[in-house]
Amino acid sequence: MTTIVVGYTDTPEGDAALARAVEECRLRGARLEVVHSRREGHERDAQDIQQYVEKLEAIGRRLDHAGLEHTVHDYIQGNTPSEDIIAFAGRTEADLIVIGLRHRTKTGKYLLGSVAQDVLLDAGCAVLAVKAAGPGLA
Repeated sequence: MTTIVVGYTDTPEGDAALARAVEECRLRGARLEVVHSRREGHERDAQDIQQYVEKLEAIGRRLDHAGLEHTVHDYIQGNTPSEDIIAFAGRTEADLIVIGLRHRTKTGKYLLGSVAQDVLLDAGCAVLAVKAAGPGLA
């Protein structure tokens, strides 16, 4: 069975990536693997972590209701999100990774790095990058 991995974060870009990944799964008859990653648990307070747990559980319920075969993964293991997404896609022999893109300044890209850039350059499979709907976008 085809496997699609989506890198998810609770942002408009993350929601756009998830929506497109669902579309791709339906088109291809694929299994969806939702991957959320953060470096360390102590960088966020307990309330923030609980809100993410609830958000990911809600996503799982929506995917159940949609009838998609899926698993939701939440990693807190010291890796960057791009490392977790790429490693997971490699382990599962994913056919496609879907990620959301957000606009960043050149300085922001230089100072903070880019999960999207790392996934695009280092993934061992095809990568579909999507933008969130906004001004001028459908």
